[in-house]
Amino acid sequence: MTRTHNAVREFVLPVSIAVAAVLPATCLRLTGGSAGAGGDVALFGLAILAAGFLLSWGAEAAEKYIATGFVLAVVALITVLPEYAVDFYYAYRAGQDPASGYVAYAAANMTGANRLLIGLAWPLLVGLHWWRSRQRGIALQYENSVEIVFLALASAYAFVIVLKDRIGVFDFLVLGALFCAYLWRTSRADNEEEEEDEEPGPGAVIAQLSPAKRWTVMAVMSVLAAGVILLAAEPFAESLVASGRHLGIDEFLLIQWLAPLASEAPAVTIAILFVLDGRARAGLTTMISDKINQWTLLVGMLPIAMSIGAGELTSLPLDARQHEEFFLTAAQSMFALALLLRLRLSMWGATALIVLFLTQLGLAFFYQATPAREIAVLTAMAWVYLVLTALLLARDARRLPSILRAAREVRQPDGG
Repeated sequence: MTRTHNAVREFVLPVSIAVAAVLPATCLRLTGGSAGAGGDVALFGLAILAAGFLLSWGAEAAEKYIATGFVLAVVALITVLPEYAVDFYYAYRAGQDPASGYVAYAAANMTGANRLLIGLAWPLLVGLHWWRSRQRGIALQYENSVEIVFLALASAYAFVIVLKDRIGVFDFLVLGALFCAYLWRTSRADNEEEEEDEEPGPGAVIAQLSPAKRWTVMAVMSVLAAGVILLAAEPFAESLVASGRHLGIDEFLLIQWLAPLASEAPAVTIAILFVLDGRARAGLTTMISDKINQWTLLVGMLPIAMSIGAGELTSLPLDARQHEEFFLTAAQSMFALALLLRLRLSMWGATALIVLFLTQLGLAFFYQATPAREIAVLTAMAWVYLVLTALLLARDARRLPSILRAAREVRQPDGG
């Protein structure tokens, strides 16, 4: 009786809430109805959020059966599929009509998602870990050198895109290969034994089912969630643009910051649950993996989506503002990377990340009425990140050889 009660509380109830959350948006989409621009943003955003949780619960259930580093990378990828769907739509529309402004929207959603992840999510995990354990930072292990090295490679390549002022099909090939290499490398690591009790929730209940039932439930949840995301991505993206115009808010900033809040929430929530369950390293590793897949696949797929919309191979150009947005995002990535060279994200490092993020965010809104000054602010903030990165690299450069060596020597299953 207790087991049945726990299953209802940990699986049936949250899954039922998630399914109920997607129903209003699904009905609107299938009937062609609308709740107004603001209502559509809320309902379709809620549907995308709920679908993301359904995906994440299914992926989380596989953690006990696949190499830990690999499954954390896969969980990070699956939980941000809503972000991919929204950005893919903007890029696709940009290909259909390059003069429509959707090129800027696609770039805005991508840079916003990346900067939110590092500027808010990473510090949030450190703060929660301190609140739970009074430890002033999250310690990584040498196995995490794999994530650090691949984040370094992706961040370095981002500056190549900055120099070209466009994201092309060749960039997709490079970044896609980089992500595949990352998945391959993490799949060859041992599955780590966790001392903590298994965290409660739908993922834990699914993991306890027989293999046939487990994979059936995971498949049904994944198909349902993917269908909802496909149905909701277009109206959510369009309602954001319409809401910005209706409210007199710069739709670029609305798309850059509001859309990622909904689409990134499932991934961040999973990381938070890891931290609260005493698995802070797993939570931070998930967020680093999230950053890697967004900095590779999310960036690389933009010209593919645009090419599909255009009906021919094309690339996504970066105008003056997007050039600086991308430059700032790349600079923030390098600073975050430098903070991890000691295999630890300290409270001081987390504080620096959130203070710098809130500073550039506040300045962006303050100067949005004057494009030239806004671009100058973006450039200045990027150089602040890079100067701080240079100082950290000068301090910790001696650690680089050991990190590179550890990335090559991560243990393989069965002594392979």
